[in-house]
Amino acid sequence: MEVLVVVKSIARQIFWKNKKVLITGHTGFKGAWLTFWLNQLGAKIIGVALEPNTQPNLFDLLGIDSICDSHILDIRNYEKLEEIVKTSSPEIVFHLAAQPLVRTSYDQPLETFTTNIIGTANILNAIRFSDSTKVGIMITTDKVYKNNEWRWQYRETDELGGYDPYSCSKAAAELVIDGYTNSFLEEQEIAISSARAGNIIGGGDWSLDRLIPDAVRAWSSEENILEIRRPNATRPWQHVLESLSGYMKLAELTWESPSISGAYNFGPLTNSNATVKEIIELARKNYDRGEIVIIEDYSGPHEAANLELDISKAISTLSWRPKFTLSQAVNLSMNWYRAFYKGEPAENLCLKDIELFEKEI
Repeated sequence: MEVLVVVKSIARQIFWKNKKVLITGHTGFKGAWLTFWLNQLGAKIIGVALEPNTQPNLFDLLGIDSICDSHILDIRNYEKLEEIVKTSSPEIVFHLAAQPLVRTSYDQPLETFTTNIIGTANILNAIRFSDSTKVGIMITTDKVYKNNEWRWQYRETDELGGYDPYSCSKAAAELVIDGYTNSFLEEQEIAISSARAGNIIGGGDWSLDRLIPDAVRAWSSEENILEIRRPNATRPWQHVLESLSGYMKLAELTWESPSISGAYNFGPLTNSNATVKEIIELARKNYDRGEIVIIEDYSGPHEAANLELDISKAISTLSWRPKFTLSQAVNLSMNWYRAFYKGEPAENLCLKDIELFEKEI
């Protein structure tokens, strides 16, 4: 079995070596992980994003600006974005830049809509006038579906929708992706796909209003108490390397077979769907400290209660499948933070996780 892993790893290295890759959102949690991983595979990376918005952050810890051609830019600035695309001549584009938080979208709806909709249109339009780009992977979210609060898994063919500004903006971005693909990019033989991933966890995320980072912050403080809302809400939790491997696999296969491009769900193993309470209990068990207080009368803005993804299309078409169980994903995440706060460099921790992921069968 180990031979197969080595062969797959070599094939991936051969594909990505010297590929010119543009990543929007490279200063964020997923973007930094993706930039770091592709750099390890020999890709030549151009990054476009806002400054990191937390301290600490993975962008700085991994020295991402030293391993890519980094541009600090708001993706709503079309003229500068188009100039970067033209001068850098990317062959593959990963679009991750976004306003990514549901509750923030209630406070900043206009920024959410313009960033997630106009920003997506901007990168697609820049690709439209690119002579070099062959593949584009547009990262949206599992929340693009009209949520009927059922326990069935959402498929790529299900109705799009969105109650809150974030979900709505991402569903609208899916329509923008379809519009550009159908009107321009398919005819130009540029393979465009959208990737809809579940709730991402993993080491190196210090974003506000995300469950695991909130837990690490709380359990590292003197109070040592984490308050959680909506403990019974169900989400498709998955480790960051699971989703990124899906994005990479999608790019690799649509490079050779543009006809399979389209919308794809990337979620966890079926038994990895879990409630907020279940996942935080796993995290506390691993972290070996911390208290949890459930806010019983939480009256904040609307958030979906149930959300699950059907990943059968990715399995059957891309031969992609998740590797980690929920407990493995949580333990890997919490082990990262514990080792980091004991002084181990983030680069070493990320390399170890990638190596483990590549070996996991």
